[in-house]
Amino acid sequence: MGKTSRDKRDIYYRLAKENKWRARSAFKLMQIDDEFGILKDVTRAVDLCAAPGSWSQVLAKRLFVEGSDAKVVAIDLQPMAPIPGVIQLQGDITSVDTANQVIEHFSGEKSDIVICDGAPDVTGIHSLDEFMQAELILAAFNITSHVLKTKGTFLAKIFRSRNSSLLYAQMKKYFKKVYLAKPRSSRQSSCEAFILCLDYSPPEGFVPTMSKSSLELTDASGVTADVIDGFVTCGDLSGWDSEKSYPLDIDVSFQKGIVDEDQKNRYEFKDVVQPPTDPAYKEALEMKKKGVFSKVSADLTKELKAERKRGREQRKAKEEEERAVDSVAEKLEAAQIEK
Repeated sequence: MGKTSRDKRDIYYRLAKENKWRARSAFKLMQIDDEFGILKDVTRAVDLCAAPGSWSQVLAKRLFVEGSDAKVVAIDLQPMAPIPGVIQLQGDITSVDTANQVIEHFSGEKSDIVICDGAPDVTGIHSLDEFMQAELILAAFNITSHVLKTKGTFLAKIFRSRNSSLLYAQMKKYFKKVYLAKPRSSRQSSCEAFILCLDYSPPEGFVPTMSKSSLELTDASGVTADVIDGFVTCGDLSGWDSEKSYPLDIDVSFQKGIVDEDQKNRYEFKDVVQPPTDPAYKEALEMKKKGVFSKVSADLTKELKAERKRGREQRKAKEEEERAVDSVAEKLEAAQIEK
Protein backbone atom coordinates (compact mmCIF):
# COMPACT_ATOMS: atom_id res chain seq x y z
CA MET A 1 0.00 0.00 0.00
CA GLY A 2 1.87 3.03 -1.24
CA LYS A 3 1.28 6.75 -1.03
CA THR A 4 0.72 7.66 -4.65
CA SER A 5 -2.12 9.88 -5.84
CA ARG A 6 -3.77 6.88 -7.53
CA ASP A 7 -3.61 4.88 -4.30
CA LYS A 8 -5.27 7.66 -2.31
CA ARG A 9 -8.16 7.73 -4.76
CA ASP A 10 -8.47 3.92 -4.97
CA ILE A 11 -11.67 3.32 -3.03
CA TYR A 12 -10.76 -0.24 -2.02
CA TYR A 13 -7.33 0.91 -0.87
CA ARG A 14 -8.97 3.56 1.30
CA LEU A 15 -11.69 1.24 2.62
CA ALA A 16 -9.04 -1.35 3.52
CA LYS A 17 -7.31 1.20 5.72
CA GLU A 18 -10.53 2.42 7.28
CA ASN A 19 -11.57 -1.15 8.15
CA LYS A 20 -8.10 -2.26 9.31
CA TRP A 21 -7.47 -4.75 6.51
CA ARG A 22 -3.77 -5.24 5.76
CA ALA A 23 -4.32 -5.00 2.00
CA ARG A 24 -7.11 -4.20 -0.47
CA SER A 25 -7.03 -7.85 -1.57
CA ALA A 26 -9.21 -8.69 1.45
CA PHE A 27 -12.21 -7.46 -0.56
CA LYS A 28 -11.43 -9.93 -3.36
CA LEU A 29 -11.77 -12.94 -1.08
CA MET A 30 -14.89 -11.53 0.59
CA GLN A 31 -16.57 -10.91 -2.77
CA ILE A 32 -15.74 -14.42 -4.00
CA ASP A 33 -17.09 -15.88 -0.77
CA ASP A 34 -20.25 -13.77 -1.04
CA GLU A 35 -20.82 -15.14 -4.55
CA PHE A 36 -19.96 -18.82 -3.98
CA GLY A 37 -20.18 -19.32 -0.20
CA ILE A 38 -16.84 -21.13 -0.15
CA LEU A 39 -16.28 -20.49 3.58
CA LYS A 40 -19.60 -21.92 4.72
CA ASP A 41 -19.16 -24.75 7.26
CA VAL A 42 -15.36 -24.54 6.94
CA THR A 43 -13.48 -25.46 10.12
CA ARG A 44 -9.95 -26.00 8.75
CA ALA A 45 -8.40 -23.56 6.25
CA VAL A 46 -4.95 -23.03 4.78
CA ASP A 47 -3.70 -19.70 3.38
CA LEU A 48 -0.66 -20.11 1.09
CA CYS A 49 1.70 -17.20 0.35
CA ALA A 50 -0.20 -15.42 3.08
CA ALA A 51 1.88 -12.28 3.77
CA PRO A 52 0.95 -9.57 4.61
CA GLY A 53 -2.11 -11.43 5.87
CA SER A 54 -5.27 -9.81 4.50
CA TRP A 55 -6.77 -13.12 3.37
CA SER A 56 -5.93 -14.68 6.74
CA GLN A 57 -7.75 -11.76 8.36
CA VAL A 58 -10.86 -12.55 6.29
CA LEU A 59 -10.64 -16.23 7.24
CA ALA A 60 -10.32 -15.32 10.90
CA LYS A 61 -13.27 -12.93 10.76
CA ARG A 62 -15.62 -15.28 8.90
CA LEU A 63 -14.65 -18.60 10.51
CA PHE A 64 -14.13 -17.64 14.15
CA VAL A 65 -17.73 -17.27 15.21
CA GLU A 66 -19.02 -18.03 18.68
CA GLY A 67 -18.78 -21.72 19.47
CA SER A 68 -16.61 -22.45 16.42
CA ASP A 69 -13.55 -24.70 16.68
CA ALA A 70 -12.13 -23.49 13.35
CA LYS A 71 -8.40 -23.45 12.69
CA VAL A 72 -6.50 -21.35 10.15
CA VAL A 73 -2.90 -22.01 9.08
CA ALA A 74 -1.07 -19.28 7.17
CA ILE A 75 2.15 -20.10 5.30
CA ASP A 76 4.75 -17.77 3.80
CA LEU A 77 8.51 -17.60 3.36
CA GLN A 78 8.45 -14.12 4.88
CA PRO A 79 7.57 -13.52 8.54
CA MET A 80 4.15 -12.01 9.16
CA ALA A 81 2.78 -9.96 12.04
CA PRO A 82 0.51 -12.07 14.30
CA ILE A 83 -3.22 -12.37 13.63
CA PRO A 84 -5.35 -13.55 16.58
CA GLY A 85 -6.29 -17.20 16.17
CA VAL A 86 -4.21 -17.77 13.04
CA ILE A 87 -1.38 -20.31 13.17
CA GLN A 88 1.59 -19.00 11.19
CA LEU A 89 4.22 -21.15 9.51
CA GLN A 90 7.28 -19.54 8.01
CA GLY A 91 8.07 -22.18 5.44
CA ASP A 92 8.33 -23.31 1.84
CA ILE A 93 5.13 -24.50 0.16
CA THR A 94 7.19 -26.81 -2.06
CA SER A 95 8.37 -28.83 0.95
CA VAL A 96 6.68 -32.00 2.18
CA ASP A 97 7.71 -31.02 5.73
CA THR A 98 5.50 -27.92 5.45
CA ALA A 99 2.55 -30.08 4.37
CA ASN A 100 3.15 -32.43 7.31
CA GLN A 101 3.20 -29.49 9.73
CA VAL A 102 -0.18 -28.36 8.43
CA ILE A 103 -1.66 -31.82 9.02
CA GLU A 104 -0.17 -31.84 12.53
CA HIS A 105 -1.84 -28.52 13.37
CA PHE A 106 -5.14 -30.03 12.21
CA SER A 107 -4.61 -33.03 14.53
CA GLY A 108 -4.15 -35.42 11.63
CA GLU A 109 -7.15 -34.12 9.68
CA LYS A 110 -7.04 -32.47 6.27
CA SER A 111 -8.15 -28.99 5.32
CA ASP A 112 -11.58 -28.03 4.04
CA ILE A 113 -10.19 -25.26 1.84
CA VAL A 114 -6.83 -24.04 0.54
CA ILE A 115 -6.47 -20.50 -0.80
CA CYS A 116 -3.51 -18.79 -2.45
CA ASP A 117 -3.21 -15.12 -3.37
CA GLY A 118 0.50 -15.40 -4.15
CA ALA A 119 2.15 -13.90 -7.23
CA PRO A 120 5.74 -13.60 -8.45
CA ASP A 121 7.59 -10.30 -8.60
CA VAL A 122 6.47 -9.20 -12.04
CA THR A 123 9.10 -8.25 -14.61
CA GLY A 124 6.85 -6.58 -17.18
CA ILE A 125 7.65 -9.37 -19.64
CA HIS A 126 4.14 -10.76 -19.88
CA SER A 127 4.98 -14.22 -21.19
CA LEU A 128 7.56 -14.71 -18.41
CA ASP A 129 5.22 -13.37 -15.71
CA GLU A 130 2.41 -15.65 -16.90
CA PHE A 131 4.73 -18.67 -16.88
CA MET A 132 6.03 -17.90 -13.37
CA GLN A 133 2.47 -17.48 -12.07
CA ALA A 134 1.45 -20.79 -13.63
CA GLU A 135 4.39 -22.48 -11.92
CA LEU A 136 3.40 -20.90 -8.61
CA ILE A 137 -0.13 -22.27 -9.04
CA LEU A 138 1.40 -25.68 -9.70
CA ALA A 139 3.41 -25.45 -6.47
CA ALA A 140 0.25 -24.42 -4.62
CA PHE A 141 -1.66 -27.35 -6.13
CA ASN A 142 1.12 -29.79 -5.21
CA ILE A 143 0.91 -28.94 -1.51
CA THR A 144 -2.88 -28.73 -1.76
CA SER A 145 -2.98 -32.34 -2.96
CA HIS A 146 -1.26 -33.28 0.31
CA VAL A 147 -3.41 -31.28 2.72
CA LEU A 148 -6.86 -30.94 1.11
CA LYS A 149 -9.63 -33.38 1.94
CA THR A 150 -11.84 -35.02 -0.67
CA LYS A 151 -14.62 -32.65 -1.77
CA GLY A 152 -12.52 -29.71 -0.55
CA THR A 153 -12.05 -26.33 -2.27
CA PHE A 154 -8.99 -24.74 -3.89
CA LEU A 155 -8.79 -21.04 -4.79
CA ALA A 156 -5.75 -19.42 -6.43
CA LYS A 157 -4.79 -16.28 -8.29
CA ILE A 158 -3.94 -16.65 -11.96
CA PHE A 159 -2.82 -14.35 -14.78
CA ARG A 160 -5.15 -14.83 -17.74
CA SER A 161 -3.23 -15.72 -20.88
CA ARG A 162 -3.57 -17.71 -24.08
CA ASN A 163 -2.63 -20.88 -22.16
CA SER A 164 -5.19 -20.38 -19.40
CA SER A 165 -7.62 -22.85 -20.96
CA LEU A 166 -5.09 -25.63 -20.50
CA LEU A 167 -4.78 -24.81 -16.81
CA TYR A 168 -8.57 -24.87 -16.36
CA ALA A 169 -8.78 -28.22 -18.12
CA GLN A 170 -5.98 -29.67 -16.01
CA MET A 171 -7.67 -28.58 -12.79
CA LYS A 172 -10.90 -30.20 -14.04
CA LYS A 173 -9.11 -33.55 -13.84
CA TYR A 174 -8.87 -33.14 -10.06
CA PHE A 175 -12.00 -31.09 -9.28
CA LYS A 176 -15.58 -31.61 -10.42
CA LYS A 177 -16.27 -27.90 -10.93
CA VAL A 178 -13.91 -25.15 -12.04
CA TYR A 179 -14.82 -21.46 -12.25
CA LEU A 180 -12.91 -18.37 -13.24
CA ALA A 181 -13.83 -15.53 -10.87
CA LYS A 182 -13.15 -11.83 -11.31
CA PRO A 183 -13.98 -9.85 -8.13
CA ARG A 184 -15.28 -6.31 -8.50
CA SER A 185 -12.34 -5.08 -6.40
CA SER A 186 -9.84 -6.51 -8.90
CA ARG A 187 -8.93 -3.84 -11.46
CA GLN A 188 -10.47 -4.56 -14.84
CA SER A 189 -7.27 -3.49 -16.58
CA SER A 190 -5.38 -6.24 -14.75
CA CYS A 191 -5.03 -9.74 -16.20
CA GLU A 192 -5.52 -11.02 -12.65
CA ALA A 193 -8.36 -13.45 -11.97
CA PHE A 194 -8.99 -16.34 -9.60
CA ILE A 195 -9.44 -19.98 -10.45
CA LEU A 196 -11.96 -21.57 -8.10
CA CYS A 197 -11.92 -25.35 -7.96
CA LEU A 198 -14.76 -27.08 -6.11
CA ASP A 199 -15.29 -30.68 -4.96
CA TYR A 200 -11.76 -32.15 -4.91
CA SER A 201 -11.95 -35.61 -6.50
CA PRO A 202 -8.50 -36.82 -7.59
CA PRO A 203 -8.28 -39.66 -10.12
CA GLU A 204 -8.17 -43.20 -8.79
CA GLY A 205 -4.60 -44.15 -7.90
CA PHE A 206 -3.40 -40.53 -7.76
CA VAL A 207 -0.44 -40.13 -5.39
CA PRO A 208 0.32 -36.58 -4.16
CA THR A 209 3.85 -35.45 -4.93
CA MET A 210 5.97 -32.33 -4.70
CA SER A 211 8.22 -33.43 -7.56
CA LYS A 212 5.80 -32.59 -10.39
CA SER A 213 7.59 -29.72 -12.13
CA SER A 214 4.91 -28.99 -14.72
CA LEU A 215 1.37 -30.01 -15.57
CA GLU A 216 1.71 -31.89 -18.82
CA LEU A 217 -0.81 -32.07 -21.63
CA THR A 218 -1.48 -35.69 -20.68
CA ASP A 219 -2.79 -34.50 -17.32
CA ALA A 220 -5.78 -33.11 -19.19
CA SER A 221 -6.45 -36.14 -21.36
CA GLY A 222 -10.07 -36.25 -22.41
CA VAL A 223 -10.73 -32.81 -20.92
CA THR A 224 -11.12 -29.63 -22.90
CA ALA A 225 -11.56 -26.00 -21.95
CA ASP A 226 -15.26 -26.04 -22.79
CA VAL A 227 -15.95 -27.96 -19.58
CA ILE A 228 -15.20 -24.84 -17.54
CA ASP A 229 -18.38 -23.84 -15.75
CA GLY A 230 -18.03 -20.16 -16.55
CA PHE A 231 -16.51 -16.76 -15.99
CA VAL A 232 -18.13 -15.15 -12.95
CA THR A 233 -17.90 -11.52 -11.92
CA CYS A 234 -18.13 -11.23 -8.12
CA GLY A 235 -19.29 -8.26 -6.13
CA ASP A 236 -21.99 -5.61 -6.48
CA LEU A 237 -21.81 -4.35 -10.06
CA SER A 238 -23.48 -1.12 -8.97
CA GLY A 239 -20.90 -0.63 -6.22
CA TRP A 240 -17.43 0.82 -6.19
CA ASP A 241 -15.45 0.76 -9.44
CA SER A 242 -11.86 -0.40 -8.87
CA GLU A 243 -10.70 1.51 -11.96
CA LYS A 244 -12.30 4.84 -11.07
CA SER A 245 -10.49 7.60 -9.19
CA TYR A 246 -12.92 9.04 -6.67
CA PRO A 247 -12.56 12.67 -5.49
CA LEU A 248 -11.14 13.06 -2.01
CA ASP A 249 -13.53 15.83 -0.92
CA ILE A 250 -16.88 14.04 -1.19
CA ASP A 251 -18.62 11.58 1.06
CA VAL A 252 -17.50 8.55 -0.93
CA SER A 253 -17.61 6.26 2.09
CA PHE A 254 -21.39 6.64 2.33
CA GLN A 255 -22.74 5.43 -0.99
CA LYS A 256 -26.41 5.02 -0.24
CA GLY A 257 -27.06 7.00 2.95
CA ILE A 258 -27.41 10.64 3.90
CA VAL A 259 -24.27 12.03 5.48
CA ASP A 260 -24.13 14.53 8.31
CA GLU A 261 -22.16 17.67 7.64
CA ASP A 262 -19.56 16.78 10.27
CA GLN A 263 -18.92 13.50 8.43
CA LYS A 264 -17.98 15.27 5.21
CA ASN A 265 -14.34 15.58 6.13
CA ARG A 266 -11.51 15.84 3.67
CA TYR A 267 -9.58 12.63 3.18
CA GLU A 268 -6.54 12.32 5.42
CA PHE A 269 -3.71 9.95 4.71
CA LYS A 270 -3.54 7.02 7.12
CA ASP A 271 -0.56 4.83 7.87
CA VAL A 272 -0.57 1.24 6.65
CA VAL A 273 -2.44 -1.17 8.90
CA GLN A 274 0.49 -3.52 9.27
CA PRO A 275 3.90 -2.62 7.80
CA PRO A 276 6.11 -5.52 6.65
CA THR A 277 7.87 -7.15 9.59
CA ASP A 278 11.00 -8.18 7.73
CA PRO A 279 10.78 -7.10 4.08
CA ALA A 280 13.28 -8.38 1.54
CA TYR A 281 14.33 -4.78 0.89
CA LYS A 282 15.00 -4.03 4.59
CA GLU A 283 18.79 -4.11 4.16
CA ALA A 284 18.56 -1.78 1.17
CA LEU A 285 16.49 0.71 3.21
CA GLU A 286 19.07 0.67 6.01
CA MET A 287 21.85 1.26 3.53
CA LYS A 288 19.89 4.16 2.05
CA LYS A 289 19.42 5.73 5.48
CA LYS A 290 23.15 5.48 6.15
CA GLY A 291 23.94 7.16 2.85
CA VAL A 292 25.67 4.11 1.43
CA PHE A 293 23.98 4.50 -1.94
CA SER A 294 24.86 8.20 -2.06
CA LYS A 295 28.50 7.36 -1.37
CA VAL A 296 28.50 4.60 -3.98
CA SER A 297 26.87 6.98 -6.46
CA ALA A 298 29.42 9.69 -5.67
CA ASP A 299 32.29 7.22 -6.04
CA LEU A 300 30.93 5.99 -9.35
CA THR A 301 30.48 9.56 -10.58
CA LYS A 302 34.01 10.41 -9.51
CA GLU A 303 35.40 7.31 -11.20
CA LEU A 304 33.42 8.08 -14.34
CA LYS A 305 34.78 11.62 -14.47
CA ALA A 306 38.32 10.31 -13.92
CA GLU A 307 37.81 7.77 -16.71
CA ARG A 308 36.56 10.48 -19.05
CA LYS A 309 39.56 12.65 -18.14
CA ARG A 310 41.95 9.78 -18.84
CA GLY A 311 40.21 9.21 -22.13
CA ARG A 312 40.59 12.87 -23.12
CA GLU A 313 44.27 12.83 -22.12
CA GLN A 314 44.87 9.65 -24.11
CA ARG A 315 43.14 11.11 -27.15
CA LYS A 316 45.16 14.32 -26.78
CA ALA A 317 48.42 12.37 -26.47
CA LYS A 318 47.55 10.32 -29.51
CA GLU A 319 46.70 13.45 -31.51
CA GLU A 320 50.03 15.05 -30.51
CA GLU A 321 51.87 11.86 -31.47
CA GLU A 322 50.13 11.83 -34.83
CA ARG A 323 51.02 15.48 -35.39
CA ALA A 324 54.64 14.77 -34.51
CA VAL A 325 54.74 11.85 -36.95
CA ASP A 326 53.16 14.02 -39.64
CA SER A 327 55.72 16.76 -38.94
CA VAL A 328 58.64 14.32 -39.30
CA ALA A 329 57.13 12.93 -42.49
CA GLU A 330 56.76 16.44 -43.93
CA LYS A 331 60.41 17.26 -43.12
CA LEU A 332 61.61 14.03 -44.74
CA GLU A 333 59.48 14.75 -47.78
CA ALA A 334 60.88 18.30 -48.01
CA ALA A 335 64.44 16.95 -47.73
CA GLN A 336 63.80 14.49 -50.54
CA ILE A 337 62.49 17.30 -52.72
CA GLU A 338 65.62 19.44 -52.13
CA LYS A 339 67.83 16.59 -53.20
